Amino acid sequence: MRPSHLLAALFTTLAASTSPALSADCDITVGLVMELTGPAGEYGQAGAKSVEMAFRDINDAGGVGGCKVVADTRDSQSQGNVAVDQATQLVNIKKVPVIIGGIISSVSIPILTSVTAPAGVVQVSPASSSPTLTALGRDGKTNGVFFRTITSDALQGTAAAKYAIDQGLKKIAIINVNNDFGVNMVREFKTAYEKLGGTITTTTPYNEKQSSYASEASAAMAGEPDALYLVSTPVDGATIARAWISGGGKQTFLLNDGMNSKDFIESVGAQYLENAYGTSSGTSPTASTEYFNANYEAFSGGIAPSAPAADRSYDAGAIVGLAIAKAGKSDAAAIKTAMREVVAEGGTPIHAGKQEFVKALALIKEGKPVKYEGVIGPVSFDQYGDITGPFRLWKITNGEVTTVGELSSEEVGKLKDGK
Repeated sequence: MRPSHLLAALFTTLAASTSPALSADCDITVGLVMELTGPAGEYGQAGAKSVEMAFRDINDAGGVGGCKVVADTRDSQSQGNVAVDQATQLVNIKKVPVIIGGIISSVSIPILTSVTAPAGVVQVSPASSSPTLTALGRDGKTNGVFFRTITSDALQGTAAAKYAIDQGLKKIAIINVNNDFGVNMVREFKTAYEKLGGTITTTTPYNEKQSSYASEASAAMAGEPDALYLVSTPVDGATIARAWISGGGKQTFLLNDGMNSKDFIESVGAQYLENAYGTSSGTSPTASTEYFNANYEAFSGGIAPSAPAADRSYDAGAIVGLAIAKAGKSDAAAIKTAMREVVAEGGTPIHAGKQEFVKALALIKEGKPVKYEGVIGPVSFDQYGDITGPFRLWKITNGEVTTVGELSSEEVGKLKDGK
């Protein structure tokens, strides 16, 4: 099922799940600000369904003291100003203790700086990977409320550079979305790529939602690059890739994590993407991975479990739900503390799904520690709410994204540090 068909069903389902008529007095509401429409709509639709599935599993396991965890879902429209307005309503009017979202950094950052950090409300992003989010924490500007279930682009850009060189791509042109995510990704990539001996022929930023990107594609072709590094989202990325191909650009691409998209492949044409390589924040498979892969597509109404942001959004929802149970109340400060506790070393390993959450909730009630090991693998949060993990290396073959390798966080860290 394509995202355009999913959207109506998504709004209907989410509206039903948050209807006051179905809510008990003790229900705990979590704000969900997702990019359901706009350039990142495909990510947000997958992410929202994943969080809904995690909450369903926790509620089926008995909920928090018999109360349900429910989502009040808002569409950011992939715009920071809209996201801030929606988050403000959730915090000031609905009094939510947690907001999950956004998906893209240009949505998550303004929510954090304008709403959640000043209010002391916990914020969890499943997919915002900008290094700016780490910097904000380091500079004391997040009030310690921010967490994310994706690795920083400071590492992904480095992993992409190593992958490009390993594929023999020694001269590369870059076209990148002109926002915090795109600019930071390119900066980290450039540093590592040039250190490894690569040459960047051109760097061309673009503004979103243009009807044509012919001029950007033409500018990027200067210098006869071996490939195009396209840092984008599926809708704009497809338009740019088509312009690159029609203008005579070499049909070899390096892609960021969000371009792992069936819609992108179908829109460009699989026959033009046989030499398309990409990187994503990877996973270390657990029983949660198996559970999610087996059940998500049916639950979501046809979204593949490999959809961008799907796996880590389930983990965001699961960790939030368990943290609320650990806190024992709808209190942002207590939940903030519990976020690290439910993934800390030394606890009983807990995986995704109703039966596992039954065990987790019983242990929490007894005052015993648990360690949620998620769909993306066992994670823990550092002092800035970041996680570390491996990077998946993938290639598009016959219209399908296939994993061809992995770079460990240790390997990437050594390269980034010049070791």
